[in-house]
Amino acid sequence: MSFVVPKESFGGKVLAVDFGKEGSKLTIGGETTLPFLAFEGEVPNRPVVAYEIQDCAPEDWPETVQSIYKDVSGDPVSWAKYCQETLGAKAIALRLVSTHPDRGDRSAEAAAQTIKDVLAAINIPLIILGSNHIEKDATVLVAAAEAASGYNCIIGKAQEGNYKTIVAAALAHNHKLIAMSELDINLAKQLNILITQMGFDKEKLITDPMCSALGYGLEYTYSVMERIRLAGLAQNDPTMQPPIVGDVGMYVWKVKETVASGNDVPEWGELEERSISWETVTATSMMLSGSNLLIMRHPRAVENVEKTIDELM
Repeated sequence: MSFVVPKESFGGKVLAVDFGKEGSKLTIGGETTLPFLAFEGEVPNRPVVAYEIQDCAPEDWPETVQSIYKDVSGDPVSWAKYCQETLGAKAIALRLVSTHPDRGDRSAEAAAQTIKDVLAAINIPLIILGSNHIEKDATVLVAAAEAASGYNCIIGKAQEGNYKTIVAAALAHNHKLIAMSELDINLAKQLNILITQMGFDKEKLITDPMCSALGYGLEYTYSVMERIRLAGLAQNDPTMQPPIVGDVGMYVWKVKETVASGNDVPEWGELEERSISWETVTATSMMLSGSNLLIMRHPRAVENVEKTIDELM
């Protein structure tokens, strides 16, 4: 008697979301099964890894990753071009750090000009991220959406405290939108409902349930992402069917395992290899739990994740 592989089918489907201009457009989502289980359903699009850059030099990044970009990180245009032309980036995630009131407090107009300059320099899709200051992002991301009009970007992150103005801007300029909640499936569902009630198409929405690094709540994050994905597939809940983003780099490259030198903790091993592994494992875990879009920093960690995607696809 031959062995029959047990298969599970779902009534729901992850929504497919595209971003970028014609000719360089990328699509995430669209699967009808859990991550990479192509024998049970359709997995039409591979996860996308975007390289994170900033609009100012990343002085708070550890030297291990900061040194890679030392010749270009003072200028976001040069940085973006380096990621595209030298590293082969498929997408860029530009974080407008310097607009934060405590990090330079640059104006929304200045941020808009940066976005225009970066878009003119690259021909791959752009993700535009605020500084995670609720009040300032409400202004900055409105200007950002206008500056990127016609480029089909992803903008974010819309949160409970500022989503109304950011949603309106994304609607007006036809962008995709990241909705961020704080590691709670019910909060993620509620925010997605509030956004779609404003008339925003759920097929242009991306869920960010927040990320966490290996050793710092990764299991909880994994569980929340997995529950969101199962709600969309098994329960056919339309509010839980948008693709998921894992903003990996910003959470990984501040934990002690990616900062402490091998001299301080020799039992942990050499710092560079350890920190690259930390980002690799975190990103791979987020991807296996349901993330369709990953935002990362170190080129070797990206290379490791892309190789894993190749093997799993």
